[in-house]
Amino acid sequence: MATWNSRGLRGSELENYINQTNAIYQEQELALIQKIPTPITPIEIDQRSRHITLAYFEKKSTVDYIGAVQGIPVCFDAKECDKDTFPMQNIHEHQMKFMEDFEIQRGIAFFLLYYSHKNLYYYLRFDEAVTFWNRAKTGGRKSFRMEELDPEYFFEAQKGYFIPYLDYLSKDLQQRDSLT
Repeated sequence: MATWNSRGLRGSELENYINQTNAIYQEQELALIQKIPTPITPIEIDQRSRHITLAYFEKKSTVDYIGAVQGIPVCFDAKECDKDTFPMQNIHEHQMKFMEDFEIQRGIAFFLLYYSHKNLYYYLRFDEAVTFWNRAKTGGRKSFRMEELDPEYFFEAQKGYFIPYLDYLSKDLQQRDSLT
């Protein structure tokens, strides 16, 4: 059983920016995306602050976010990295399976990567993630480098917090349409 402690707050700034972005998208009636909470069982609670300091994950989480964009089902997971190399161990098999099943149901799955040391975001298309996943599973490199990624899917936050991932979802959809 996995254990959670306060170190689990890493990435919370990224999550806050995504949540703010999702609120703007909802307000503009562009998308309705919800954060999926990870179910936990609290073990220790700091009585003064009423914060959970130790907990167990009840079950494996699938993805961080799920919803619809203009009638298209979408799901995605947000990952943070502080180097130019992203380790595939940060993506879990149950996440890949869920995303694969989601895509089979005609949804769009992707990852939002945040390279914190460069303050740069990347929209990792599911098919691109599958390529790196399969490479790692068949004895190849267990990570991917920034230079292996499609330069057209890198972007920066706007106004310091807004993460315009719908622009890259649109590009993903156009690329998929051109392949069919």
